[in-house]
Amino acid sequence: MKQSSFHTLEGKHISFKELSTTDAEEIHSYASDIEVSRFIGWNLMNSLDDTRELIETMLNREAADTHLYASIVQKSTQEIIGTAMIFNFDHEANHAEIGYVFHRDHWGKGYGTECVALMSDFAFESLHLHKLHASVVDANVGSARILEKNGYELEGELRDHYFIDETYFNALLFGKIQTEKD
Repeated sequence: MKQSSFHTLEGKHISFKELSTTDAEEIHSYASDIEVSRFIGWNLMNSLDDTRELIETMLNREAADTHLYASIVQKSTQEIIGTAMIFNFDHEANHAEIGYVFHRDHWGKGYGTECVALMSDFAFESLHLHKLHASVVDANVGSARILEKNGYELEGELRDHYFIDETYFNALLFGKIQTEKD
């Protein structure tokens, strides 16, 4: 995969950079936030060591060529504000899943929409994928809206798919297929 070019994606307000354990404190600031981690699919990071371990796991997955990860940097401050990922590659069907997480101080500012646009363009243009998909907890309306703004369509719903904080949530399945105009 084209890891190095994924790590250098740049938009108007954000850019990507390679994940690093030296950034563990900045990543921990959102990975340890219960509201942020609630719907993202990884456990709450209770300590800086937990976060370093998570970063090392991500780096190992990337080295094994099964995942792409990048820290999301706010260009105006050079602060790490989130993590972007492309994973669950199906090389036969030529598709993959995307994910993203942001520090809660940066929710609702358009960074998620810009991040998904950058990942989608990269996946279709550089990786030549046919389809991207994402699974979102139905209560995470902000994330669903980000996907819709980027042309992802709701393809289905899995009832009571997630069990979070003693409550069942549906999974919303979004997809986007590469077209000639993309």
